[in-house]
Amino acid sequence: MAEAKKNAARDGRTIVFVDESGLSERPHRVRTWAPRGKTPVLQYHFRWKTLSVIAGMTLWRVFFRLYPGAIRTPQAVDFLRRLLRQIPGKLLVIWDRLGVHRSRKVWELVDRLKGRLHLEFLPAYAPELNPVEYLFAHCKGHELANFCPDDLWELSAMARRAFGKIRHRPTLITACWKQAELF
Repeated sequence: MAEAKKNAARDGRTIVFVDESGLSERPHRVRTWAPRGKTPVLQYHFRWKTLSVIAGMTLWRVFFRLYPGAIRTPQAVDFLRRLLRQIPGKLLVIWDRLGVHRSRKVWELVDRLKGRLHLEFLPAYAPELNPVEYLFAHCKGHELANFCPDDLWELSAMARRAFGKIRHRPTLITACWKQAELF
């Protein structure tokens, strides 16, 4: 990781950590306050519909995109293209070793860009090195905690709001980076 960061600085690349996570219609339950003797009850439907969120984090900004279902190669390529449109210059994308990230279509995109995009992979079983993991943990534990949507549309709207709020919290973005640097 240290060498990848040095090379990025030498080549003038913007470092972007990328990761994916799933969101479901079932609530992410966390402890909460309630009047004494009144146990809080979460009422939700037992549906298994899911959204996936893919997020990229630079030192100063968060980019995200929601997709129905699971993240596959087309969604990863789409997200990379959108990142390239929003961040000028060369990029260093650091992500885990998910099969989607190592797919032929992703490498074809990298080859077509002729050096504008460079990929690095985190070590296996090391999610604590990716600051986006801390971003997802915060979002699920605070912004989306105990949220019981009626349908996928409501979940999508709330997730957009939650991740949109994070864009305006530079101290939280920096804290996620610092937490990942501890490891």
